[in-house]
Amino acid sequence: LVGESGALGRHLVSTAWLVKAVLRTCWDFDYKLLRMAPKRTCSASEWKQAGNESFKHGQYGQAVGYYTEAINILQKSGSKSPEELSILYSNRAACYLKDGACTECIKDCSAALDLIPFGIKPLLRRAAAYEALERYQLAYVDYKTVLQVDCNLQAAHDGVNRMTKALIEKDGTEWRKKLPSIPSVPLSKQTRWELTPEKKLIDACGKRNISSGEQNGVLPLRKVPTEGEIQRAKALKEEGNEWVKKKNYRKAVDKYSESLKFNNQECATYTNRAFCYLSLNQYQAAIKDCTEALKLDAKNVKAFYRRAQAFKELKDYTSSLADIKQLLEVEPNNTAAQKLFQEVRKLMK
Repeated sequence: LVGESGALGRHLVSTAWLVKAVLRTCWDFDYKLLRMAPKRTCSASEWKQAGNESFKHGQYGQAVGYYTEAINILQKSGSKSPEELSILYSNRAACYLKDGACTECIKDCSAALDLIPFGIKPLLRRAAAYEALERYQLAYVDYKTVLQVDCNLQAAHDGVNRMTKALIEKDGTEWRKKLPSIPSVPLSKQTRWELTPEKKLIDACGKRNISSGEQNGVLPLRKVPTEGEIQRAKALKEEGNEWVKKKNYRKAVDKYSESLKFNNQECATYTNRAFCYLSLNQYQAAIKDCTEALKLDAKNVKAFYRRAQAFKELKDYTSSLADIKQLLEVEPNNTAAQKLFQEVRKLMK
């Protein structure tokens, strides 16, 4: 009996040690995050900060709880700050998206957008959630809406391209007819026309500042050109056209680039330069110029055709076909596009 009691005692001690070790491990693991948790009497901003810290540490479920506390406080207080509440909904939506709770993410993004319409982050997060749920039409609408707000966001351009391919595969060439209406973003909400201090084109003395963007041949923003700038740009474009006729594509690129410094709203200048880049085997540059042209004119046939050619040369046949199909929606009888379509289809086999 004594021996059995001794063994039992050792077993109990061993079990107690194991439980204690597990508790200590759990405590050490969560210690930093527990220190971040505010007390129940804390303000909405403190709960929000705790949520931000949890999100940084990948504790998305915990962050959801903190953001919810902040939302509840603002709602109960009858807060007159829709911006703050919209941010909280958007932040909580980001947590849901990370955890794969796409339906909850969509609900929170919609709540954020009801408070502050056309917010870029909730639009992008909702688009990503729609995409994950394979609701491609709604994702496409959100990505396109983002581009109305800021046409320079690459994430939105990539999203539109992915959704276009998915919708073509799903609905064929008539996919656009099945789309919901895309909301029109008012100018007051569009950031693409705003001048930041780093990108001002005119300084206090009225002299032109040459930015890094201009040095690359494109104005950093789509500034409305003056009549004098339009005429100067036109003359330079025509000089570029003359160099194209002589098949001196490098000289032509230089002239088109100079032209874009004065007027970067001329679609033909981008497509002309893209043609030169294709001739010089600079396919990525050609794709970039065609994309810029399509931002200005979403149905530009030359931009679709030349970008499709560039994608073909880079062996990105899926993207090439997507561009050709969009071109054929605009011009169904375009024989050059039909021929290119057959060529790419053969290469894919």
